[in-house]
This record gives sequence, C-alpha cells and structure tokens, in this order.
Amino acid sequence: MKNLYPIIALTILLVFSSCSVYNFTGTGKIDAKTFQVNYFQNNSELIEPGIERTFTLALQDIIQNQTNLNLVKTGGDLVYEGEITNYRISPMTATADQQASQNRLTVSVNVRFTNKNKETDNFEKTFDFFYDYPAAQQLTGATLSSAIKVIFERITQDIFNESLAKW
Repeated sequence: MKNLYPIIALTILLVFSSCSVYNFTGTGKIDAKTFQVNYFQNNSELIEPGIERTFTLALQDIIQNQTNLNLVKTGGDLVYEGEITNYRISPMTATADQQASQNRLTVSVNVRFTNKNKETDNFEKTFDFFYDYPAAQQLTGATLSSAIKVIFERITQDIFNESLAKW
C-alpha cells in the first residue's frame, strides 16, 4: 500500500501539469495578450450588402469565445485583416429538362494574419466555403441568413485553426 502513494501522486502531478499547456480549443499556449480584427472590405464582383460587417464580427466573436485574448482597435499582438474576394452563386445540378435543381453560394475571404511576437506564424491565405440550396428558392431572407451563417462559421473556424490552433 505504501508503494501505491508515490504512483498516485505522480499521476496527479502529470495530469495537472499537462493541462497547463493545452486547452479544449487546441490552441495551447498563445504568446499574445491582445488581438485586432480590421474591417474586411467586400471586394467581390457580386456585392451582398452587410456581409463584410457580419464576417468581421463573426471572426472577432470566435477568437473572443475560444481564447482569453483581449480585443483592441489598434496595436494588437495578433492582427487579422483582409477582404472578401468572392461571392458567387452557381448552378450545381440539373434536371432532365436542363434546368438547375440546386444552386451553390460560394464565399472566399483573403486573410492576412500577423503575429507581432512570432513572425514565423504570419501568413496570407484564402479561405472559402459554400452552401447549397434548392434552385426554386430565392437567396433572400431566411435562406440567405442560413447560408451566410453556415459559410462564415466554417471560414472563421478555419482561420482560427490556421492562426492559433495550428491544425
């Protein structure tokens, strides 16, 4: 029984010491205290009003919710900037009479990430995702809101993973 106490103590020590470097979002230790997300302009050929603001806020929200970093307007240790480069609707599948039965909305966002404390983490990359919907529906109202939500959730998670989680 006396030999069991050192093993239990060692196990508890290892469990608690390993948790200090990793958290449930997979980010590990972040060598920064602040981040800033500059306004993402909509430079796509087809303009959907308001999506640039929606995207900027969605990116701020995911970083705030998954890290303990503080959002600042200027001088952030981590800086996210870029533009929406593509907003495109295209037919995906056709019916027997050569009409589209499904359309796809694709959004692409070019992101420049700068880590002032670790320049090797800096990158510029395009992230994109899509949403398929029935061709009989117009891309307005609830359909548009659902599409934008799904697309931006995926793109912001991909940006988060690329910049902080390193997945």
